[in-house]
Amino acid sequence: MRKKIPQNTKFIFVTGGVVSSLGKGIACASLGFLLKARGLKVTIVKMDPYLNVDPGTMSPYQHGEVYVTNDGAETDLDLGHYERFISEDMSQMNNVTTGQVYNTVISKERRGDYLGATVQVIPHITDEIKRRVIVVAEQTRVQVVLVEVGGTVGDIESLPFLESIRQFCLEAEPGNVITMHLTLVPYIETAGESKTKPTQHSVMRLREIGIQPDFLLCRCDRHLKRGIKEKIALFCNVRPERVIEAIDVSTIYEVPLNFAKQQVDEKIIQRLNLKTPAPDLAQLRKIVQKINKPDHKVTVAICGKYVKLRDAYKSIMESFTHAGVANNARVKLKWVDSEDVEEHGPEKYFADVCGILIPGGFGDRGIEGKLHAIRYAREKHLPFFGICLGLQCAVIEYARNVCKLKHANSLEFDPNTPYPVIHIMESQKSVKEMGGTMRLGVYPCVIKENSLASRVYRKERIYERHRHRYEINNEYRECLEKNGMVMSGLSPDGLLVEMIELKDHPYFIGCQFHPELKSRLTDPHPLFVNFIKAALKFCK
Repeated sequence: MRKKIPQNTKFIFVTGGVVSSLGKGIACASLGFLLKARGLKVTIVKMDPYLNVDPGTMSPYQHGEVYVTNDGAETDLDLGHYERFISEDMSQMNNVTTGQVYNTVISKERRGDYLGATVQVIPHITDEIKRRVIVVAEQTRVQVVLVEVGGTVGDIESLPFLESIRQFCLEAEPGNVITMHLTLVPYIETAGESKTKPTQHSVMRLREIGIQPDFLLCRCDRHLKRGIKEKIALFCNVRPERVIEAIDVSTIYEVPLNFAKQQVDEKIIQRLNLKTPAPDLAQLRKIVQKINKPDHKVTVAICGKYVKLRDAYKSIMESFTHAGVANNARVKLKWVDSEDVEEHGPEKYFADVCGILIPGGFGDRGIEGKLHAIRYAREKHLPFFGICLGLQCAVIEYARNVCKLKHANSLEFDPNTPYPVIHIMESQKSVKEMGGTMRLGVYPCVIKENSLASRVYRKERIYERHRHRYEINNEYRECLEKNGMVMSGLSPDGLLVEMIELKDHPYFIGCQFHPELKSRLTDPHPLFVNFIKAALKFCK
């Protein structure tokens, strides 16, 4: 039986056209921010057309960062934007993939749930897509659900999602659904004008599918003249005041302010027959001011293996922006390929930085370069921050060069190491499948008294998100501690090391979890804030 669409929930569907990577995720997050600023309860759903059940097994070069939610779902990086903008925790419900949809439908067919019917894209796949949107509305009990459809109009993979939206618009109560289309309006230098034809064709394709957009978000690198907007409105069958500039800005956190100038949020609530007070955007304006015109500048290095595709470290990048605001500083990121460090040495890459961060990752490529970087930071008293694999590398480096355990390593990189200071977690030894089987989601951590971690967090117990299979081998904890490494964060049962640090160092800290996943624009993560504070002090 089909689920009925809730009458007391409003829905906004956002599609994209012409090319991908135009910023649908940022647009949805910004709209969510404005609606929440008006006092509305909001959540956002990302629909991804790929057949993978989730992006957990994808290469960062294919997909960028895998964002992990509190409940352990491996999701699209856009969910990170949603959380950072609207300061609401997402869950596995907030990311829908073609793989999930087909997996559910096929499982139902195998159980005989369809009572002998021929299982087809319409109605079975489309009904499952709609059901998932409705479940989010029912379980979150929000007033507005924004839904972003990945890819572009015309992609064969996106067609079931677009057909579901068409049906959703017909089945919902009048005035409860808005469709928005993000499209490109390029400026052609040789012609000296903005061109509307790509937008016209994109909307034409959308209308052929049966969806007439209510709003057009026009991505552009300069303001659109009135005549251009009127032309787009005429040929795309959209009212001129609903042709919105999605213009390039200096920081993504300026996008809500740009939309607010064009009264997008006011037009949305009018279209949805809602009544809300005007949003108070004073705090956001102050934050954007600090981002654009800070009092200080500081350069820190990110030494990793995916630096050529920076989307692999999207949440880390944004966490540095948040930490910069907290320190009234612009954080310049220097991207360093760990393989280059392995080949040429650390001095060439880190002599001009005020701190080094080693991010998470998998596989042995570039590991030796990371170890060189960590030793450089340790011996030069350069602020150091290691996340997940970064913590593990810090332990390996310390074991080799301070504890004198020659050839110490992780079993992930060298199964024959004589000193496996990092080994696979006990709970992971019996795992056979790759997808969704790591230690995922939020876990508690008890902070050691009088440690750097306790001064940073100012709490005895914290809750952070994890994504890993390997951990510090407890057989080497005594040796590491005896030689000066502090195990400053442990699981409540004391069996898992979650944080490490060094006493005689201005800022040397590592964490097994991913703090970047919980940093927010208005609530920056303390590990990043204090890392930047230490970096500023180091370079004074």
